[in-house]
Amino acid sequence: MALFVIGLGGLLLLHASKLSSIVRESIEIQIYLDRYLSQEETANVEKALQKRPYLEKKENTPQIQFVHKDEAAKKFIEATGENFMTLLGENPLRDAYLIKIKPEFYDNRKMQLIKQDVEKIPGVFEATYVENLVEEINRNIYRISFVLLVFAALLLFTITILINNTIKLALFSQRFLIRSMQLVGATSWFIQRPFLFRSLGQGFLSGILAAVLLYVLLQYANTQIKELVMLQVQEQIFLLLAGLCILGPLISLFSSYRSVNKYLQMSLDELY
Repeated sequence: MALFVIGLGGLLLLHASKLSSIVRESIEIQIYLDRYLSQEETANVEKALQKRPYLEKKENTPQIQFVHKDEAAKKFIEATGENFMTLLGENPLRDAYLIKIKPEFYDNRKMQLIKQDVEKIPGVFEATYVENLVEEINRNIYRISFVLLVFAALLLFTITILINNTIKLALFSQRFLIRSMQLVGATSWFIQRPFLFRSLGQGFLSGILAAVLLYVLLQYANTQIKELVMLQVQEQIFLLLAGLCILGPLISLFSSYRSVNKYLQMSLDELY
């Protein structure tokens, strides 16, 4: 159960990390073009944007989208129900590009530099993004990450002590057996070996049970909350489950070694 709780903390961290990535990926820079650009000039703007090092790429595909002013006007009318073109007699909107940037550029200072760089491209009228949104997202992500990391560290520390004390109590009843083996001339390794091997087996079995229980719980959660799958990277989930199978034997082996070694060094009076 202790390893299961550690696994739950790990799942919480993984989901929070993926959620922060999704939120950041939703940030776009809107690049409005000068009016009456030719197709060639518009294409030159796109080529210039594709060469920028901050442009996000997925599978070598630049994350850039062209939005024609007529398409933008149509979406605006559908969303608001007001046809501003009837009142103005023309479409005042501009052709635009929407670009996504790499995660390492998600802070206000770098975003400002990107904005200035984009506006230097011939044919670009203006580049905009929601400044307050970027700042607020970064601030909240840093806060949440800090809280989760502190929680995970305290959880790991507390549960390690819990497992350690549980094993100590289990070996407490074996202290006289350990002393009897010493009295008949058994070496320290000969005495430690069965305890250590048993602790390895129990730790590995505990890790497997915790991993299976966690996987079953995760699959059940996915059936209840469909959107939860979007926050999961299968490779990371399997690494976490494998980590539980490794962490269990390591904690168990370390605790057993310390406990047995402690009783090996005790005097007869200290055993009572």
